[in-house]
Amino acid sequence: MQLVTVGTVAFDNIETPFGRADKVVGGAATYISLAASFFLDKSGLVSVVGDDFPTSVMDDLRARGVDLEGLEVLKGKESFFWAGRYHYDMNTRDTLETRLNVLLELDPKLPEAYRQAPYVMLGNLDPGVQEKVLDQMAERPALVVMDTMNFWMDSALEKLKQVIARVDILTINDAEARQLSGEHSLVKAAEKILAMGPKYLVVKKGEHGALLFGAGRVFFAPALPLEDVVDPTGAGDTFAGGFIGYLARSKDHSFDNLKRAIIVGSALASFTCEKFGIERLLQITREDIDERIQQFVDLVDFDIELVEG
Repeated sequence: MQLVTVGTVAFDNIETPFGRADKVVGGAATYISLAASFFLDKSGLVSVVGDDFPTSVMDDLRARGVDLEGLEVLKGKESFFWAGRYHYDMNTRDTLETRLNVLLELDPKLPEAYRQAPYVMLGNLDPGVQEKVLDQMAERPALVVMDTMNFWMDSALEKLKQVIARVDILTINDAEARQLSGEHSLVKAAEKILAMGPKYLVVKKGEHGALLFGAGRVFFAPALPLEDVVDPTGAGDTFAGGFIGYLARSKDHSFDNLKRAIIVGSALASFTCEKFGIERLLQITREDIDERIQQFVDLVDFDIELVEG
């Protein structure tokens, strides 16, 4: 098992100014696992669903090398459900409804094969659940990446900080970085957050790209300008999946390779935005990804000749 991912597997109702989709498959662990599967032969998914979750999607995951022994199916129960409406800028959204359903019963128990995995992705969940996963690893993983959100900063800050101290890379958005650190400047925010324990911090800025802090360095990657954004739901989780999938494949955790992983994650996230839910991730090939990565390279590649005087 190369990677273990813990997170939600869910249904979403999504409204945007340009369309609507009801009961599409989503959830952090779903997006992460699918994105990582383009680089890994075998990964494990830890989550819980009701018996309403489609077996066809489970088959799609298995076909891509995602082991589901860690996915608990609760009979007679409904899967986690979220409904949201995006504003015209497609960056801000309102939550219309959240039904935790089976998520209230998530108590992760890692299969033996998962406990040896060298890479762990802690998707956005209660930090107490994230900690239980780390506690069950047979030994310290080679790399642990963690995602979280402002809700846990409001409701479980001390527990959240305990988990942050145990991870190698934290990925959050710019508003969350400011909240967690109490600093408006992202540079100062990064300094405070890195002092909490992680080696690196990735700050996701949506359509404005992502920042990588660590090892005394900073790297910025833009987002690829898209002609049409259909649904940005799951883009951040797809980014995380591509990011850790690439790192797990290369086994190189240097700052320069993390820069490459940022570009890979950004390329995959751009695909997710093109259709509702996970639909686009089920359509693309590794060749599509390589072509889009090259578009990122072309976007930022330039030569400059300094002029004296």
